[in-house]
Amino acid sequence: MLYLIGLGLGDAKDITVKGLEAVRRCSRVYLEAYTSVLTVGKEALEEFYGRKLILADREEVEQEADNILKDADISDVAFLVVGDPFGATTHSDLVLRATKLGIPYRVIHNASIMNAVGCCGLQLYKFGETVSIVFWTDTWRPESFFDKVKKNRQNGMHTLCLLDIKVKEQSLENLIKGRKIYEPPRYMSVNQAAQQLLEIIQNQRIQGEEPAITEETLCVGLARVGADDQKIAAGTLQQMCTVDLGEPLHSLIITGGSIHPMEMEMLNLFSIPENSSESQSIDGL
Repeated sequence: MLYLIGLGLGDAKDITVKGLEAVRRCSRVYLEAYTSVLTVGKEALEEFYGRKLILADREEVEQEADNILKDADISDVAFLVVGDPFGATTHSDLVLRATKLGIPYRVIHNASIMNAVGCCGLQLYKFGETVSIVFWTDTWRPESFFDKVKKNRQNGMHTLCLLDIKVKEQSLENLIKGRKIYEPPRYMSVNQAAQQLLEIIQNQRIQGEEPAITEETLCVGLARVGADDQKIAAGTLQQMCTVDLGEPLHSLIITGGSIHPMEMEMLNLFSIPENSSESQSIDGL
């Protein structure tokens, strides 16, 4: 049996009882280590689960999935995913490969950022299509996701923006030379995402277009959702450029055109302070 097991969002203890029982009876346990990360390391998970974990990076999962599935028809193999197993399309591919090989599979779900964002007070059924914001480079500055933000805004829907994670990435030089030398991990912050969004807004204005959002659009920044030091901040897109949310992982929400009074009341709990002793109401945004 192949088990796909969600680990939740916080630390080692967020795995479900059912998931933990499955992990402890599997002969091999893989930890998917590139679509998201927990606030604790591999060692803390191994200590709590009582099992050694095999790190599975993007290359192994996407190009060498047969190694993960090896002997899963005669023994139990676990594939652990931060959040929920189907938070990334890669994991659907693993299920399809297992099915073609005649390997049975079982999914054990858990909380993911896709539903945990409700902690900020915005109603989940009012979210539209989720988008990803990637790190720009000197030669690659994609803006196509902004069309989805525009569509969501037109429909009065909020947009959850998943922010880029760079783990085990190679520089162009090392890639060309075939050297297995990797760059340090990088995690996009709400500040970086907001700054890129502001550049897109400026680009659209230069082209004579009316952007779907502005510097004053109400947004919500979230960090380490599900962890004990979770942080939430609500304010304008401009304010998102400077708000301090601390360590990764971060997510950003761009609110829809219409906000329910209860949503606004909840967001006011997280409004960015005007100064250290006084909070600013966001009712007027």
